[in-house]
Amino acid sequence: MSQAAKNRVVIITGASSGIGHATALQCVARGDNVIGTARRADKLDVLARAAEGHDGTFVPVVADVRSEESMQAVVAEAMAHFGRVDVLVANAGIGHRGSLIDAGWDDLEALLRTNIDGVLHSVRAVVPAMRAGGGGQIVIISSVVYNLVAPYTAIYAASKAFVSSLAQSLRLELEADGVHVVDVLVGRVETEFNAKRLGKGGRTASSFPSAMPVERAAEAVMRATYTRRRSLAIRWIDRLIMLGNRIVPDFIGRKARKQYR
Repeated sequence: MSQAAKNRVVIITGASSGIGHATALQCVARGDNVIGTARRADKLDVLARAAEGHDGTFVPVVADVRSEESMQAVVAEAMAHFGRVDVLVANAGIGHRGSLIDAGWDDLEALLRTNIDGVLHSVRAVVPAMRAGGGGQIVIISSVVYNLVAPYTAIYAASKAFVSSLAQSLRLELEADGVHVVDVLVGRVETEFNAKRLGKGGRTASSFPSAMPVERAAEAVMRATYTRRRSLAIRWIDRLIMLGNRIVPDFIGRKARKQYR
């Protein structure tokens, strides 16, 4: 067996930019074999060139997480190249800012299909392969807003509440299969996420808390691919925000309303 086949096989969705891009590079640098997915082939080609020269292997696969068939094809590609799947990083996601009532349905549907259906399709595609290989690790990228009273970012927060709840249930459901599930609760990150979100783009009214470098977020995701913890929040300020969401939700919600409106 080649050295490449001995290393972990990691599928990362949304690998063309942001956290997914940075995580893919860190995994390849550690010797992992990475299947990176995104809808844009040109962005994946840029990542493939950046991944050259590392111990691991990067395989770009154009795929849409909103399609069950597309994600099944990604797993088939991983099995054809490496014979197994060890890790899934369900990272693909988009944001939305603005009034829920006034938002265009096309924007809301795009978010729901990406952030919710995309995670479901990814998880359902990889688990049979992980079961056949004796286990694995699923990392679901969630957000510190998952339990936030979130006026003007309600649909995004609700989608993250869904995937964090899903992670908790799947953790027990897949325990007997040797598949561990962890959700990473991400705060602000220096990426194109805000600029590319649907609805009202651009910056929010507040710069607090500050955005963390994308490399730091990727390091946390990398840790999550090994951890047996149930959830992972990256910064102390993010943990403080989530605590406030539980203790004084109305106060935090009113602050969020000023920030996102």
